[in-house]
Amino acid sequence: MTQLRLECIGGVEEMDPSCWNALVSDDHPFLRHEFLHALETTGAVSVGTGWLPEHRTLWQGERLVGFLPFYLKSHSWGEYVFDWGWADAWQNAGGRYYPKGLSAIPYTPAPGPRLMLADDIDRQTAMELLASGWETDSRLSGWHLLFAEPQEVEAWCRARPELIKRSGVQFQWRDVNFGDFDGYLAAMTSKRRKEIRRERRRVQEQGISLRRLSGDEISLDDMRHFYRCYRITYLERGQSGYLSEAFFLRLLEEMPQALLLIQACHSGQPVAAALCLQGSRTLYGRYWGSEVMADCLHFETCYYQAIEHCLAHGLTRFDPGTQGEHKVARGFAPVHLTSLHFIADPQLGEAVADFCRREHRHIQAYASSAERGLPFRRSSNRPGSGQGVS
Repeated sequence: MTQLRLECIGGVEEMDPSCWNALVSDDHPFLRHEFLHALETTGAVSVGTGWLPEHRTLWQGERLVGFLPFYLKSHSWGEYVFDWGWADAWQNAGGRYYPKGLSAIPYTPAPGPRLMLADDIDRQTAMELLASGWETDSRLSGWHLLFAEPQEVEAWCRARPELIKRSGVQFQWRDVNFGDFDGYLAAMTSKRRKEIRRERRRVQEQGISLRRLSGDEISLDDMRHFYRCYRITYLERGQSGYLSEAFFLRLLEEMPQALLLIQACHSGQPVAAALCLQGSRTLYGRYWGSEVMADCLHFETCYYQAIEHCLAHGLTRFDPGTQGEHKVARGFAPVHLTSLHFIADPQLGEAVADFCRREHRHIQAYASSAERGLPFRRSSNRPGSGQGVS
């Protein structure tokens, strides 16, 4: 068999989209050539933003057989697994933490595969070849793998036992044979069922209606309105969003089939919107904004409409993004996540490993507490805490 060859590329533009996408799971739109290319061509990922693409590609002869998204990072913004404390401590001690190597999807804390391989390629061999690349790269303080699936995490740990595990938690909704939204509510305690119905009714009482648009149903004007709403969310906090209007318009042009736009309308005009991406089994809630202040509108637009969409289209999982204990009361169960970290300096590596071990105990206790707060009344319809995603 032809030996594997590792090559670094400066952006996905250098790759044939069909060869790249042939390796991508149909449930993970963020790894598609179109999504990564949109980030790069609209400037969200660039030297200027501190995300320099150096994707690792694997070849057998002239055949692309694998890839791993890879970025040189000059800061830790846009990652959602926070290592600012590590960086500050090491730089205060006279070390150099940046640049670091990062394998993740920029600005997208969505769990999923990171290393994509053809079926006939040995995963252990591929991982050892990839790891040798950053272990000998004197520019880097280390390498960080974020939001990878559990099977991939364990494979990396077998290939490189020195990798440091760091625990995390997100909240996700899973369909446990609910059937429809009424079935979902029926699995809850009476108190929570009534509260959710009251929240949905409150949106209607304010004269707001909702509609869900997919693919070609989304117009340029719809997307431009969404972007205005998206910007407002950041401006309210005195910030600007990571992503530009050009990025979202490019998604609409290049991968409309992966988009779901949930619009809230008042007097026939859109006033708020949430933009999701969808795979074959999973809906990913990512972006939201509103031009109005309205009770319970965020819950309706970002959660309940998305759950209805999942139940209507056979999607079994809804990943609404990071943060938010308020999701637990609405049926989103804690899901355990693991990031992996290679730290080149042994002294820093020992300190990071100790921190992660201590943090893990707190994360475990937090997830257990959150699971006890789930509103479901029957064990048969109780989506429990998971060890990751499938």
